Amino acid sequence: MQDVTEIIKNVEYVYETNTAFQVLKDFERVIDELDVYAYENWSGGELAAGPDISKHWISCTFMWPRHKMPNPDAGKRLLDYDCKVSYKKDDVLTPRKIRKPGDMRPGTKKGKLDRQPIWLVEIKMPKKLIMDIYTGYREQVEATIDPALDAASGPDSQAQPGEVAAVPAAPAPGGDPVAAGVEGAI
Repeated sequence: MQDVTEIIKNVEYVYETNTAFQVLKDFERVIDELDVYAYENWSGGELAAGPDISKHWISCTFMWPRHKMPNPDAGKRLLDYDCKVSYKKDDVLTPRKIRKPGDMRPGTKKGKLDRQPIWLVEIKMPKKLIMDIYTGYREQVEATIDPALDAASGPDSQAQPGEVAAVPAAPAPGGDPVAAGVEGAI
C-alpha cells in the first residue's frame, strides 16, 4: 500500500539532493533514448520511489492509475538492454477533497483517505547502460557545438581553434556600412 505522504517525501528528497536528482535525470534520459515514451501511457507515470542506488544497479518505481496501465511492450524493450522490469497492482491512499462535512475524518479538519487502484512498475537499470547512454549524449552535444563554432569563425577568421571569432559591428544609424566593415549591406 502506497501513501501520498511517502511519495511526497521521496520527491522532496530527490529535489534536495543533487546526486539523486542527477541520477534520476540520467535514468530518464536512458528511458527517453530507448523510445519507451513512444508506447501508450508511459509518459503519464509518476515517481513513487527511488532512485535507489546500489553497486551495479539503479532502481526507480513509477505509478500509473489502474485504468491507464503502461504498455508492457515498452518493458520488453528495456529487457533487451539488461534492465529488469516488474509490474504490480497496488493501491495508493489519497486524501478526499472536502466538499461536505461527511468528507472529513472524525475529530479533524482533514479529508478522509480513499484507496485509488494503481499500477507500480519497478525498473532496475544497470549503471553501465546509464553511463553508455550518457557518454553518447555528451559526444552528440559536443559534435553539435563544435561545428557551430567552426562555422562562426569562417575561413578568413584569425581566431584560434576553440575561440569564437569576433563579429563585425553593425554601422551606426545613417553611417557608412562599408566604413564600418560590413560589406554588401544596404
